[in-house]
Amino acid sequence: MMQLGLIALALYLLMLPVTGMVPVLRELTVGRYPDLGEFAQHLFMSANMLGALLCVPLAGLLSDLWQRRRPIIAGALALNAVSLFMLLQDWSYPVYLAWRFLEGCAHITALTLLMTLAADHARRRGSGAVMGLVGAAISLGVASGAPLGGWLGNTGAERVLHWGALLMLLLAPLAALTLRDLPVGRGHGGLGQLLRALPANRALLLPYAFAFVDRLTVGFIVSTLSLYLSQVIGLDAGRIGLTMALFLIPFSLLTFPAGLLSKRWNPLLMMLLGSAAYGLTLTAVGLVPGGSIPWLMFAGGVTAALMYAPSLVLVAELSRPEHKALAMSGFNFAGSLGFVLGPLTGGGLVSLFGSYTPAFVIVGGLEVLCALVFLPLALRRRA
Repeated sequence: MMQLGLIALALYLLMLPVTGMVPVLRELTVGRYPDLGEFAQHLFMSANMLGALLCVPLAGLLSDLWQRRRPIIAGALALNAVSLFMLLQDWSYPVYLAWRFLEGCAHITALTLLMTLAADHARRRGSGAVMGLVGAAISLGVASGAPLGGWLGNTGAERVLHWGALLMLLLAPLAALTLRDLPVGRGHGGLGQLLRALPANRALLLPYAFAFVDRLTVGFIVSTLSLYLSQVIGLDAGRIGLTMALFLIPFSLLTFPAGLLSKRWNPLLMMLLGSAAYGLTLTAVGLVPGGSIPWLMFAGGVTAALMYAPSLVLVAELSRPEHKALAMSGFNFAGSLGFVLGPLTGGGLVSLFGSYTPAFVIVGGLEVLCALVFLPLALRRRA
């Protein structure tokens, strides 16, 4: 149980700098590079997730080949610290984005293998409770990061990067000294067998599809919604952080109970219902007056928990022990692809329509559509 607590703590701390940057997105982009357009501003978030997208399959493959998690986690955390520190320096915007890309590589490697290490423990303690704890730690870190970033950003956006780098620098040796790898129990069959493992396990495509769409909406929220709150609604960094917290806090607090609930209910049906309600809520954010947005953000956090925890449970239950890191990397690959496309989709739609409202309707509608497509499958499994 001590190991699970340490993994949860590491996941929580790892996520703080991620959403800590959201309230100061404008200051970190046009604040430093005044000539940037809407699309170029969105590239700051997409560069990070593009790095994650390209690196996460390699991280999972290396971990399963080596059958080790801890040393790779520690190295990734150290690299994360370096990349955050380098973002504080004076670069051209393309080089600035390159460091952001490298930060994404380091972050996703640490995140994926910490999640994998927790899934290794789930074989002994049950997927619902363990993966619910994982989801809660991640979402609580995300929830804490937004208001913390808003508070730090009120006295300078660079403080968010500075404290994030320091936190990762402290976390790297902590992970190296305290985390413990578990034996997989059987061989992986070599590189060829590992490369064939995910295509052969088609059941994993279901949580992967939802990871893609869910993270696309998250990428949209942390970029397009942040800019919408700043430029259209007129909120400052602190109030943007608090608005994000209204979504993230119920999300984080309810993820663990949702994981426990998935042991009693059909996790697939939970994921579908939560996704549909979440998509409708996101659509409404772009249609209502600014004063109603906090209530919708809170409702979105509740529904997001109902879809996120079951998706983690499904990945843990559907993957084989010797392919666990690859399965989790596939989940995060799908999510990273969605996150990359989220800011690009938001920026592209706003540029195309000249308004934020169609962007909210289209992106929220994608979530509802995904739930409707898989609803017949969930009903057949329930029967």
